Order: sequence, then C-alpha cells, then structure tokens
Amino acid sequence: MQSTDLGNKESGKIWHRKPSPATRDGIIVNIIHNTSDYHPKVLRFLNVAFDGTGDCLIAGDHQGNIYVFDLYGNRFNLVQRTAQACTALAFNLRRKSEFLVALADYSIKCFDTVTKELVSWMRGHESSVFSISVHASGKYAITTSSDTAQLWDLDTFQRKRKLNIRQSVGIQKVFFLPLSNTILSCFKDNSIFAWECDTLFCKYQLPAPPESSSILYKVFAVTRDGRILAAGGKSNHLHLWCLEARQLFRIIQMPTKVRAIRHLEFLPDSFDAGSNQVLGVLSQDGIMRFINIQTCKLLFEIGSLDEGISSSVISPHGRYIACIMENGSLNIYSVQALTQEINKPPLPLVKVIEDLPKKKLSSSDLKMKVTSGRVQQPAKPRGSKIQTRILKQDLTGDFESKKNELPDGLNKKRLQILLKGYGEYPTKYRMFIWRSLLQLPENHTAFSSLIDKGTHVTFLNLQKKYPIKSRKLLRVLQRTLSALAHWSVIFSDTPYLPLLAFPFVKLFQNNQLICFEVIATLIINWCQHWFEYFPNPPINILSMIENVLAFHDKGLLQHFIDHDITSQLYAWPLLETVFSEVLTREEWLKLFDNIFSNHPSFLLMTVVAYNICSRVPLLNCNLKDDFETVEDMQAEVDQQRVEDEAWYQKQELLRKAEETRREMLLQEEEKIIQQRQRLAAVKRELQVKEMHLQDAARRRFLKLQQDQQEMELRRLDDEIGRKVYMRDREIAATARDLEMRQLELESQKRLYEKNLTENQAAVAKEMRADADAYRRKVDLEEHMFHKLIEAGETQSQKTQKWKEAEGKEFCLRSAKKASALSDASRKWFLKQEINAAVEHAENPCHKEEPRFQNEQEDASCLPRTSHLNDSSEMHPSTQISLNRRAVEWDTTEQNLIQKVRNLRQRLTAQARHRCQTPHLLAA
Repeated sequence: MQSTDLGNKESGKIWHRKPSPATRDGIIVNIIHNTSDYHPKVLRFLNVAFDGTGDCLIAGDHQGNIYVFDLYGNRFNLVQRTAQACTALAFNLRRKSEFLVALADYSIKCFDTVTKELVSWMRGHESSVFSISVHASGKYAITTSSDTAQLWDLDTFQRKRKLNIRQSVGIQKVFFLPLSNTILSCFKDNSIFAWECDTLFCKYQLPAPPESSSILYKVFAVTRDGRILAAGGKSNHLHLWCLEARQLFRIIQMPTKVRAIRHLEFLPDSFDAGSNQVLGVLSQDGIMRFINIQTCKLLFEIGSLDEGISSSVISPHGRYIACIMENGSLNIYSVQALTQEINKPPLPLVKVIEDLPKKKLSSSDLKMKVTSGRVQQPAKPRGSKIQTRILKQDLTGDFESKKNELPDGLNKKRLQILLKGYGEYPTKYRMFIWRSLLQLPENHTAFSSLIDKGTHVTFLNLQKKYPIKSRKLLRVLQRTLSALAHWSVIFSDTPYLPLLAFPFVKLFQNNQLICFEVIATLIINWCQHWFEYFPNPPINILSMIENVLAFHDKGLLQHFIDHDITSQLYAWPLLETVFSEVLTREEWLKLFDNIFSNHPSFLLMTVVAYNICSRVPLLNCNLKDDFETVEDMQAEVDQQRVEDEAWYQKQELLRKAEETRREMLLQEEEKIIQQRQRLAAVKRELQVKEMHLQDAARRRFLKLQQDQQEMELRRLDDEIGRKVYMRDREIAATARDLEMRQLELESQKRLYEKNLTENQAAVAKEMRADADAYRRKVDLEEHMFHKLIEAGETQSQKTQKWKEAEGKEFCLRSAKKASALSDASRKWFLKQEINAAVEHAENPCHKEEPRFQNEQEDASCLPRTSHLNDSSEMHPSTQISLNRRAVEWDTTEQNLIQKVRNLRQRLTAQARHRCQTPHLLAA
C-alpha cells in the first residue's frame, strides 16, 4: 500500500510507482495531510465526492482546503481555500469543472476547478447543510439541512422552491432518483414521499413498514435504475423497497456484530443496466460490508476495527471506492482487486487430462484433450479396442424437451415460419430475436472480470495487421479478442479469430457484452469441432463439406480433384471469415438469420451451396492459380461492391446528416429562442426581485431614517431635559446669587447711605460753620461798618468797596468749595455706577440689580449749591450766577445719569441675549 502526504504542496503526483492493490485489502493509495509547522498536526478530511466520469474526485478537510484528485492522470491539485470546514460536496454538475461545497456558515458556494474562482454564492439555510443531491441533467440541485430542503436552479443559481416542515418532524434526506425526474423525501418519522421535480406534485407515499421489523430510517440508497430503495438505521435489519410496486419486498438481517448502519450505497456495474445487485453497508464498527441483495451473501468487506471507516463514496462506474477513515486520512480502494476472487472467469474450453499416477502408460496410450464438443480419440494400440464417446457441453439445457421454447415469450417454430415466409427477420427486432435464439446469459460479472485484465499481449499490435479506419471499432475489436484470449488460451493462437469476430464486432460495437457472448456462443455451438486438428484447419469439418458436395455435385468435386483443389481452398476461407468477405451487409444478416434459426450443420450446407451457385466460373478455371485468381477477383468485386455500397451509404448518410444538421439547427434555434425566453423571464424575475429588493431597501432606509430621527428626538428630549435641569439649577443658583447680591447691595446701599449721610452731615456742618463764620464776620463787619459810619462818611465809600470785594471773595470761595464738593460727590457716584455696570457685564446671566431705582432720591440727597447760600444773603448778580451754574450742574448730572442708564440697559439686553441663545440653539 502506498501512502502520500500532501503537506504544503498545492499540486503533485498521487503515487510515485504504479499501484498494485492487494486482493486482501484492495487499497490503491492512502492519502494524508500533515502540516509542516513548528507543531505539526493532521488535517482531517471531512467529505469526498466523485465526478461524472468516476476517474476524478474532490475532497475537503476541516480547515477548508479542497483538493481535486485525478486518478487517471495521477495528479492532485489544491483548487480552493475556503477558510472554514465543508459539510457537503457535489462534483457532478453540468459544467464538468464546477463543484458545489456547503460550508460551516450555512452557505453554499460554487467554484471552478480550472480557474479556481468563485462562480456563485447561495444563501438561505439556517442550519448546517449535510447533503447535496444533483439532478442527472446537472441543472438542478437539492441542499438538505435538518430543518429544510431547498431546490436550486444551477443555471441561474436561484432558489426555486423550499420545503418547510414542522419542527417536530425533521428531515433525514431529500434527493433525486437516478435517471428520473422524481424527488424522494425521507423524514424522521419514517414517512417517505415521492414528488415530481417540475410541479412538485406528490406522486405517491410509501406505506409504513411492518411493526415486527419497524426501525427508524437513518440512511438510504437507490439503484441506478431507480427501482429499489434500501433503508437502514439503528438496527441490523435492512429494508428493500420496490419503488415501482411501492411495497417492501425484502428484509435482510446483517450479522449480529452489526448493531447500527451508518451508510448505504449500491456498487455500480457497467453491464447490469442499472439494476445493481451489490450493496455496501457501513456499520458502527467502521467496517463496510458488501452483500448481494439477491443471494444475501457477503462478498467482501473493507476497513477494520483498528482502521475504521467514517464515510465512503463509490465512483459512478464502480471501479473505485473512496473512504474517509476515522483517523482523518483518505483511502482509495480498487473494486477489481477486491472482487478478483469473486469474479473469476469461467473455466477454459480446452483442458488437458493428466495421466493417472497409478498406471504407467506410454505417451501414445490414453492422453487426450477435452473440449466442449467432440473429444479427440486417443491413440490406441493395435489389437485392442477402447470404447470412446463424445462429450458435449450442455449450455442450453435439455434442447430436445425445450426445442421450441425461447426466452421472452418467443417460439422457435414460429420464428422459422416467419423466416421462411420473409427470408429474414425484421431489422427492428433482429438483435432481440438473435439474443433469444442464442439464449445469451448476459453474465456482466464474468465479462467485466475479463475486460479488467486489459489488452492481451497477442493483440497489442492488432492495428498493424488489420488497419481499421475507425479507432472505436479497432478498440472494441481489440477488447473483444483480448477477452476471448483471456477466456481460453487457445484463442490467443487462433490466426483467423479476428476475421471471424470482425463482422460481429462491427454489428455490436455499442454493446460489447452481447458481442462477446454472441461470438462465444457461435464458437461453442457452430465451431466446436474446428479445434480438433488445431493449429491445422479442421479436416473433419472440411471432409464433411467435401462429402456433401460429392453428394450434390459430383462434377464440380471431380473438377476440383482434377485440378488439385482441396477443401482448404474452396471451403475453409468461407468458414474462417463466416462469409463476411463475399456477402454484403444485408445478405450477411439474412444468412445469419437462417444460421442461428437452424441446426449448426446449416453453416456447412451454406458453404456447399455457395460453391454450387458459383460452379460456372469455377468450372472455367483450369489451374490452381486460376481458382486463387478467381478468389481474389471475387474478393475485389465484392470489395468494389462494398465500396460502392459504402459510397452510396455515405451519400445517404451525408444527406441524412445534412437533414439532421438542419433539424439540429432548427432545434438549436428553437432552444436559443426558448433560452432567450427563459433568460428574458429570468431577467424579468430578476428585475422584479431587484425592484422588490430596492423597495425593501427603501423601506429599510426609511425605517432607519425614522429610527434615527426618533433616536435624535429622544436625544434632543434628553438634551432638553438635561438643559432644563441645568437651567433650573443655574436659575436656582442665580437666584441664590441674586439674593446674596441683593443682600450685598442692600448692605452696600446702607453703607453708602450711611457714608452719604455722614458726608452730607460733614458738608452741612462745614457749610454751617462757614455760614456762622460768615455771619459773625458779617456781624463784625456790620459792627465795624457802623463804627466806620460813625467814623466818617469819607470812609463809607471805601468801606463799601471793601465790603463788596470781601463779599465777592467770600462768594467765590463758597462757590469754589460747593463746586468741589459737588464734583467729588458726582465722581464718587459715577465711579460706583461704572463699577456696577462692569460687574454686570462680566456676569451677564445675573438678574438686573435695582441700581437706579432711587436715582432721584440719591440725587436729591446730594448737596445742592442752592443750599449753600441763602439768596437773601447773596448779591443778586452772584445769586444769578450761582443759580445758572447750579442749573448747568443739574443738567450735566441728569445727562450723565441718563447715559449711565442707557449703557446699563444695553448691557442688560446683551446679557439677556447671550443667556437666551444656548436655549434657543438647544430648542
């Protein structure tokens, strides 16, 4: 057994020497995948699948590496890295290079093994996909998970239908029946339904199995013809259902060591027309047993308790079995090696009987060869008589008792009457009649074992001796001759075997089994005595022909004898070519209609009849060479006739081919029109889907916008709430600050009033003091004035002038002092108001302080110039001047107060605007 490690290689050879699987295990190669990292580990294979040819398979491991193994070309290639484990594979699509893979994320992807690109990505399952079934046409696929099964169109990769079930039931498997348009669905409650693929109309339901052998079905398998369904589960019983009769027709009990069945699959055979007889059963112990469902015999098994099998797949042509082992490796088995002991070919026709060990006889005493017909008599000594008899191999049963009975309801006597009336059998039913007349066994197994032995060494260079234009015909001839040589060694040394087999090979080139059995039956029944003088021509047969010719045409025989012409010249060439070189195709078919319907001696009579019909040209030949020249001329004439007929047939075929091509063109145009219609329909469907998707996307977008707006509104509400909360807190804090400010202002006002009162008291006291001093001075001056008046009138004018000067000086000093006091008071007041306005500008959110609510009162508290002097005590001009200046001071003071008030109003308005702006923005 060879072993191959893929390692980190992306391509390479599967095996490095020609595999020679042993009969014991049949393993061609064991494939493992080990990583070469610092910590090496084994990458386990999970799934494997064959393509339609059966010579190529695909396998995926648990890390998503997918390999293609070409068993015919001995190559492997890494075609994809999916980066996740694959749960199912399918490799038999319409486009041969594409395959489907189900992944662990519940999606199905289609890849191309040549371009290694993603073709399509299909989604829709909500659980792991464990089965992919592809229709025989490769157009549809069914993917199955535990909760649903979905039907896909592999041309558009769109989902057509979806099978929804109750959660309590569950799906076991849904798959296409081979070579049909039927879908079989199997559920966990043992119910099995058959559906029409196109309409999904339920065709039938299988009845429930009998309660005595009721098991819960887990695994299923169907023959290639779709007639038999095998089902198994957690039991050692197998149920075989006939899908045509829709009933359970057999229950097979496996050995007691089998407790549960994990996988079922029929072993295909190229020659059983799809009615598979061998079923592979994988049980819980990791051993896959192959049984015959008709004889219920165990044929062979693969796997062991130490190296158990996890899952397996059989190639479509039945040559290979790919098994994923429990250790994660991949084994490829040869079915031919496993069945070599079972499919042994039948015993050869010629056997040699050895001498008895107890008797010592000479070599010429009792040595003989046994054939299927006549036995050559042993050389016997003179004077002794040894009784001999002819041994015949009875292949057709009791011929005498069943002379007229044929298989398939035919009657030989009626066929002979039909043949006598029309001279030939109907072309449409000729092959069917021949198979019934010859009673062919159709032993596919034996013929398969002979074919599997390959080309016989004798016929390796057959094309050099018999150059045939058609390579297919040459290949079929080579296979048939090799099978005959493997069947009996004597045929490898028979020089005329290709000439004898060629017309049958040409006739049955599309059914090699029937071709082989027809030739074998012809040799056994009509040519059984041809090998008694082998390798020489059959002298006994030629003698019979010569005796019959002497009986019917002594003159022609005498003519042959006179010119030294033996039967080997005028009879044997006809026999060894079975008249294929002297008759046309239609004539040859008519001849063998009669040969197969009559006694084997009819062939010998035909040789005599052909010579008698040709007696005129034969009597004109006087030399031996003339006969050979006549034979060659006849062959040339026949060849020319065959060529002419072939030319006409070729012209007819060309005409038919032209008509066929035209019909094909019309059909192709019709298909193109239909395809365009389907594409238009698909396009319309896609447009509708696109519109639906756009509408759904628009609705989703609108809903998303609505959700976003609602979220924004909720956010704004939260923000407004937060702002309101913060505003309330700020208002409360501001109110508390204003209260504190009000208290401070009140305390400042009281302090200001106290200071102002003190200042006014001081000013009033000073003014009273000045006034008292002025009065005292006035009194003094009046006193001095009176004294002066008394002193003399001369001094009155001087005194008057001095008095006026003193008065003016006093008034000026008083006015200056009052002006200074008024200016100081006004500066103090303006300073206080400006400080309050600046403080208000720095704290804009504070409420307006009642600063100027008592301006008039405060202004009224200020000292006025008019209070300084009594108008009665001032000079009129001085009084007028002081009044005018007082009015100017009052006007200036009022203007300053109004400006400060206006400035304060503007600052308050700006502060309010700044306080209200964040709330407006938040709103």
